[in-house]
Amino acid sequence: MLSALQRSLGVHRVLEPIGVLPQAARRLDPDPQLGPDEVRIAVRRLNLDAASYRQLSEAHAGDGAAVRAAVLGIVESRGKMHNPVTGSGGMLIGVVDEVGPESPLGLEPGQRVATLVSLTLTPLQITDGLAGWDGRSEQVPATGTAVLFSRSIAAVLPDDLPEEVALAVLDVCGAPAATERVVHRSGHRPSVAVLGAAGKSGCLSLAAARDARAGRLTGVVRDGREADALRAAGLADVVVVADATDPLAVAEAVGEPVDVTVVCVDVPGAEHGAVLATADGGTVVFFSMATSFSAAALGAEGMAADVTMLVGNGYTPGHAALAMDLYRRSPGVRSLIDPRVRA
Repeated sequence: MLSALQRSLGVHRVLEPIGVLPQAARRLDPDPQLGPDEVRIAVRRLNLDAASYRQLSEAHAGDGAAVRAAVLGIVESRGKMHNPVTGSGGMLIGVVDEVGPESPLGLEPGQRVATLVSLTLTPLQITDGLAGWDGRSEQVPATGTAVLFSRSIAAVLPDDLPEEVALAVLDVCGAPAATERVVHRSGHRPSVAVLGAAGKSGCLSLAAARDARAGRLTGVVRDGREADALRAAGLADVVVVADATDPLAVAEAVGEPVDVTVVCVDVPGAEHGAVLATADGGTVVFFSMATSFSAAALGAEGMAADVTMLVGNGYTPGHAALAMDLYRRSPGVRSLIDPRVRA
């Protein structure tokens, strides 16, 4: 007999290995038949996280059909979208199809929602073979079903924004919320550097830091094209170009170490550069699923770096509303996000 806590966390959906939580499971039961405290979502679109999509695309040399087949294979074998290489997944949007009588989520049939929990722990079935997706973008038109537990989180989609824009913003809404919290807790106007500053989470983190009254804002980007776009957006005081995986290049580009570094790049190897760019007593927020936390911890130790390192938890109370508000209010954020999702 499962306890109320186990049911609320979705333990009853774990098929293999028995006894772990859904995120750690190799395989979930995606049966659309609902338990009394569950919610079924009619899936409309998936958003693969950036690290997962990059890995899949590179592994298949950009072959869209092969990427599509790989994603289908993962979902069919695991009952969820959980990339076995990166360990990450993404999130989805859809329409509430049915609500169990004991669900505490407050959702109603017919509502358009975004799930704010990872696809790595969400029971998922795909029924259309991803026929509407060419495998060449993070956003995946899809038909199928997903199941939410009573401890899951979902946000009702706003009526004033296109679905693909809302999905892109909500996919990374934890990053600006975490950045705002760290800046507020610093007790002064900290200098902030964002690695991957021209991306979705990066530009939102810069906007959140500005709102939280940070001091000097430095945006680190990978090439001249991104530098031009970020300068035009006006979100950073200083824009520098550096390979985030080259620690010495990052440190040289940032110059005087900053109080807070936020890592938003979608490639592994950015840990040591982020530590080098951060002043003693400062904070590094790793908001990339490509992060190796052993590399970060051991690297900081080896550099005798006195920094606090935070895992970028994707949940902070109010994170969805904060991100959507930043998108609406900031022309610079919109100028960087819109071309990515409306191309």
